[in-house]
Amino acid sequence: MKTSHTPLKHVQAGGRPVSTVPAQLKKPHAKAGEVRIIGGTFKRSKLTVPLASGLRPTGDRIRETLFNWLGQDLSGRTCLDAFAGCGALGFEAASRGASMTWLVEQDRAALQALNASQAKFSMAGVRVVAGDALSLLGAQKGAGWDVVFLDPPFETIAGGAGGGNETMFAQALQFAAMAIAPDGVVYLEAPRVWQGHELAELGLQVTKSSKAGAVYFYLLEQLVTST
Repeated sequence: MKTSHTPLKHVQAGGRPVSTVPAQLKKPHAKAGEVRIIGGTFKRSKLTVPLASGLRPTGDRIRETLFNWLGQDLSGRTCLDAFAGCGALGFEAASRGASMTWLVEQDRAALQALNASQAKFSMAGVRVVAGDALSLLGAQKGAGWDVVFLDPPFETIAGGAGGGNETMFAQALQFAAMAIAPDGVVYLEAPRVWQGHELAELGLQVTKSSKAGAVYFYLLEQLVTST
């Protein structure tokens, strides 16, 4: 494990935003405005969920499953939350003892919320990084992260393969595969099934997978190829 890393709508009448995601693809999430940390030192602490386009905090049920997979104690592990949003995944990891956690976000409202949460809790090892997730991930090749969290926006992926955010998902997965340590893992949330052959082309393979509502989520590791 390495501990040093390379830094770095539609609108209807009246002006109200209309989601481009069908109702069945919307991620289940906590009450609008806040989400609670569910484990670790800061258990039950509230994170602010700002009004930001496409922001969908990972719900309690999914986070509970994820951290059962990862283990309840992340002491000494390094975590990169690449599409941080309100920081539900990254702050959860930090609460459970991660030695270093980067929260990467480019939306202004989300960044303000992330900085406010970190100012409130002063979690050890947490760094809020303003910038594009793909650009930062691409610069992390060989950095040796223990865990990379990927929860990109779902909005325009609803059209299926080849449309919307498919390219962003694929690029994020490929970059993450090169950013983790040999024994590291990538966590993915998506609105559709990712097949084994698709992931293999990006250098990853599934170790765990599950589904909650219309959300598919995976724990991935670097693809092991025979020599």
